[in-house]
Formats: sequence, structure tokens, C-alpha cells
Amino acid sequence: MQLEDRSVDLSDIEFWVKPIAEREAAFAHLRATEPIKFFEEPQPETFPRGPGYWALTRHEHVVEASRQPELFCSGQGTNIPDFPPDFLEFFGSMINMDDPRHSRMRQIVSRGFTPKKLDELKGSVERAAAEIVDEMIERGECDFVTEVAALLPLRIIVDMMGIPRSEERFIFERSNIILGATDTEYVPDQTEAAFVAAILTAGQDLASMVQALGEERMRNPQNDLITALVTADVEGEHLSPQELASFFILLVVAGNETTRNAIAHGLVALTDHPDQKQRWVEDFDGLAPTAVEEIVRWATPVIHFRRTVTEDDARLGDHEFSAGDKVVLFYNSANRDEAVFDEPDRFDVARDPNEHVGFGGPGPHFCLGSHLARREITVAFRELFRRMPDLHATAPPARLRSGFIHGIKHLPAAWEPRRAGPNN
Repeated sequence: MQLEDRSVDLSDIEFWVKPIAEREAAFAHLRATEPIKFFEEPQPETFPRGPGYWALTRHEHVVEASRQPELFCSGQGTNIPDFPPDFLEFFGSMINMDDPRHSRMRQIVSRGFTPKKLDELKGSVERAAAEIVDEMIERGECDFVTEVAALLPLRIIVDMMGIPRSEERFIFERSNIILGATDTEYVPDQTEAAFVAAILTAGQDLASMVQALGEERMRNPQNDLITALVTADVEGEHLSPQELASFFILLVVAGNETTRNAIAHGLVALTDHPDQKQRWVEDFDGLAPTAVEEIVRWATPVIHFRRTVTEDDARLGDHEFSAGDKVVLFYNSANRDEAVFDEPDRFDVARDPNEHVGFGGPGPHFCLGSHLARREITVAFRELFRRMPDLHATAPPARLRSGFIHGIKHLPAAWEPRRAGPNN
């Protein structure tokens, strides 16, 4: 499909509700004709209009910018619009930080994501997956997103943090608002005032819950991640209750929403490509490492992150930037770059090599939870293939209206009903 350049406006939310094939064709056109292209920002209702941004659509430029945080920084915001510093830190935690603050924060929170900690979580992930299948296997149909794909990573985070499972629905609904605020299902009133108020209220609800738990853990430590974060001593420092709340918002929003969308997109891809599903079923353990990476590449749950240029004369390829320029790293386009991926529009569970940027580009902001996400995706499909081998999507997915998250809100799915239990 050939598109005229004037039809491509990445700042228009309506572009992001077009059919995926049309969107991919638009990015292919940009990669081929103008891989670093300037776009105007939308005009807000009440705030000043932003200065615009340069879209990076080729894999090599996304990777190169990611590797140079001193030239392409995160501390001025990773979303396209400009937000106040307090807002950035509240909703983005260390994603919106540069060194040395980023290094300090990551050093503290990484205590919860060490190989040892992840090994300890293996049994928890497997139990959670089995519980979820037990809850639905007798019915024969479900909304795969709300009952499986979203629930597994959320349950792992809740258990890991030491939060009562009774709070799952509360957390799920508020994280939907924060990342799905441009969709009327989650924020019916799309006026700017209502939109911002909904995000702030949802964030404060999550913050209040986890701050109270953090303060309680400081008095009565438990064997959970909240305790580890509020009592961790890294060069005499630990997370304050406010920093804990900000990190928790990042964890439930980034950790839950992105993994859930990878799992949901995975079922869509496996339904649409039954030959690939059969290959994986026949050699699950052998193909799991490459299949999971392909699902993440295919889904690219986070469409983009922004960086800000720190110096004049910074360059990517033949393009020269000025200090203060915004550059936006379009991971979805990088993950379909013909210069890097052989037949990028082909879903291949054995794809190797697969240098995707679905967890972000290389550098200090590479996803801290990538290993946990890989484990959750692997365990989810192992359990589903073992106990519900005929599981398949029965209708097209209901896609999130967003230019930031490649989300699936709902996905009807079906299978032959079976009895619940460990051997069924």
C-alpha cells in the first residue's frame, strides 16, 4: 500500500484507530522516504501548544538514540506533551529521570528483580497461571484480556508486592484509566479538564493505597517487595513512601499493561497463524525463547517514548538536531524495519536473530522487568497449551484508542469446556 506523505500524521489520534495494515504501510513509507520527520503537536484546549517533535522510525536511529542518554535525555519527559516535573515523576518514576537520580532509583528497585528473586517467583507465576485456568476452564469461553491476559501479570505484581488480592479489580480499573485515558470506555468525557482529572484521580488512588502499605511495612516488615523497597539500604538510601508510590504506579501500569497486551496479541497472532501455533505446541520448550521474543516484537505494547536533545549538533545519521528538540522513538516502526528483520510482517515463532526493541532500546532505560515479562508470557502459554490446547480467539480484538499503548481491551475466546483440576 502506498500512502502520500500528507496522509501520515502521527499526532492525530484518528491515525491510531486506522486498520493496522494501513498504519504499518504509513510507517514503511516514512522509513523509506523520510525516516526522521518533523510533526506538529496537537493544540491542547488550555495548555500551550508544544513545539513539535522529530519521529524516529528506523531501527538504527532508535537504537542509537537509546544508547546515548547524555545526548537524548529522559528527564524532561518521555511522553510527547510537556508536563510539570512533579507530574512526570509521579506517573513515570525513574522512566522520567536521568543519571545520577535514575541510577540511584534503579539500583534500589532492582533489588526486587535479581535472578534470585525471579527464580523465587517461578513457582508463584506457575501457581497463578494454574489458578486462572481453573477459574475459567469449565466455561468454554471468556474475555481473554480481562480474565487471563490482564489478570496473570497483575496477580503476580500484587502477590510480589504483598498487596491483598482483594485489591486486584481496584488496581486494574485505575491502571486502565492511566494508560487508556484517550479511550472513551475508560474516560467517557474527553474534554481536557476531565481527561487530566481522571488520570490524576486514578494515580492518587493507587498512590494512597501503596503509601499506606509502605508505612505499615516500615513498622511491621514482611517478606514482600514493598518491605524490600522501603527498607533497602543502598549507600544509606531507601525509597521514601512517596517514591514507593511513584514506582508502584510505574510497576502496575508498565509491568501489568504491557505484559497483558503482549499475551493478548500473542493469542491473536497464534489464532491467525495456526501453523505457528502448531510448531510451538509440538516443541514448546525448544521454541519458547524465540516465540516469546516474536510475540513481544509483534505486539510492541509501548508504541513510543520521547527523548529530549541536550546539545546542539547532536546527530543521528545525516540529521543534525538542536538542543531542546524532542525526538520520539517509534518502537513499533523499528520492530518492522526491513533493514533488520527478514520479512518483518511475517509472524515466526522461530525467528532468530530477533533484535527487537519491544522492551525499549539498549541503554540505561531498557525494561527492568523484561525477564519477569518473558517468564509470565512463557508460563501463560505453557499452561494454556497444556490444558486448553484448542483455545482460540473467536472475534477481532477490541483495540485501545491510543497512540501510546498498542492495547487490546477485549478479546472473545473459546475452547472445549473441561473439568478444573491439576490434571485437566
